[in-house]
Amino acid sequence: MAITEQIQDDVKTAMKAGDRERLTVLRMLVAELQKDAKEGAGDELAVLRRERKRRLESATAFRDGGRDDLADGEAAEAEIVSTYLPAEMSDDDLRTLVTAAIAEAGATSPKDMGAVMKIAVAKSGGNADGKKLSALVREQLA
Repeated sequence: MAITEQIQDDVKTAMKAGDRERLTVLRMLVAELQKDAKEGAGDELAVLRRERKRRLESATAFRDGGRDDLADGEAAEAEIVSTYLPAEMSDDDLRTLVTAAIAEAGATSPKDMGAVMKIAVAKSGGNADGKKLSALVREQLA
């Protein structure tokens, strides 16, 4: 079952259960997924990652502004979006992947970070947090 279909089924379930917060997030996801499909991209996981990232960034901004109430809401929305994403790679797996990417790229200095990141992102299959991946590459090249 495609992710969009799963979310649409979950919208119905949330409606029946009266779960307004979850329903709002799921409706937003359906709209974003449909918009993406209409534009021809059709990469459901990329849409979900983008929406989760937006929520997490908003939560951080709200916390920095002293609005913990709004930050908690954004974090809760990000958590709902995360349930539809595949599990991210563990730190040990990321370290192994980065080491292999550095060897494949023949990287020796931080100047080679772009080439290493290109390989590492491709090998991760989108199951790695970009910030973590970048930090690990930077750490190992330093």
